[in-house]
Amino acid sequence: MPLTQVLSGAFLISFSGIFVKLAHVSPTASGFYRVFFGSIFLLFATAWHKDFKNLTPAELLLITFCGFVFALDLFFWHESIMYIGPGLATLLGNFQVFLLAAIGILFLKEQVRPRFFAAIPLAVTGLLLIVGIHWSNLEKDYKTGIYFGLLTAACYTAFLLSLRRVQSRENHSQFSSLMIVSISCAIFLGSKMVYSGDSFAIPDAQSLLALLGLGLFSQTVGWVLIANAMPKIRASFTGLILLLQPALAFVWDVTFFNRPTDILNWTGVALTLIAIYMGLTGKTKNA
Repeated sequence: MPLTQVLSGAFLISFSGIFVKLAHVSPTASGFYRVFFGSIFLLFATAWHKDFKNLTPAELLLITFCGFVFALDLFFWHESIMYIGPGLATLLGNFQVFLLAAIGILFLKEQVRPRFFAAIPLAVTGLLLIVGIHWSNLEKDYKTGIYFGLLTAACYTAFLLSLRRVQSRENHSQFSSLMIVSISCAIFLGSKMVYSGDSFAIPDAQSLLALLGLGLFSQTVGWVLIANAMPKIRASFTGLILLLQPALAFVWDVTFFNRPTDILNWTGVALTLIAIYMGLTGKTKNA
């Protein structure tokens, strides 16, 4: 069932931040191995389904660009996780909802319902309750993590727009396209690691298992489940279900890593999730 597929995909992807925290490697290395192992799994899936497609130079360039912005997305998100934890980092990354909608309104002439505009101050209020109302009293590293989380949202927006363009091609292939995106992303992240002298070493078995889980469940299975099911269910349902990802990520952060959280923080989480959902479902039917 499509509904079960989206639920399962969101559930699996919600563990991404946990895998990153469990892997004893740098943020960039965790992003690299996510897409590197993911591309291997996707290669097997593509071969199994005989899903290879011939690409024009323009199509290959578009897919490569998609991999580049996904590399930036993963880099900023994994950096953010190291500063503020997987829960808040994932919530911030999901602010792409508002960036995508802004692009739709300004450049694609999409119409939105009034509740979308009501969602923006609600989201800001929720974020303030989560990160702390007294911004000046926050530690420098904590602020840095928030900045990285917001940069994640910007790069995630660019990734989703370019992926949408990739998937709109007549001869698009879900497996092979996502495989090439993963390969190009791995090349960009790997190049960054070489340039900065970052280590490719996987120090222990726990790190290897965490990185394999990241590549299999987050980059491969979760993405495939959601992408296959999304066209088969209503957009409003999809938006509501996908909110499980940041919500569960925050719960896992509190459960497994004892993230300090009080009633104001939980209120902020609730307000932010409501706002994101309002933003997701705020477009008109014909938009």
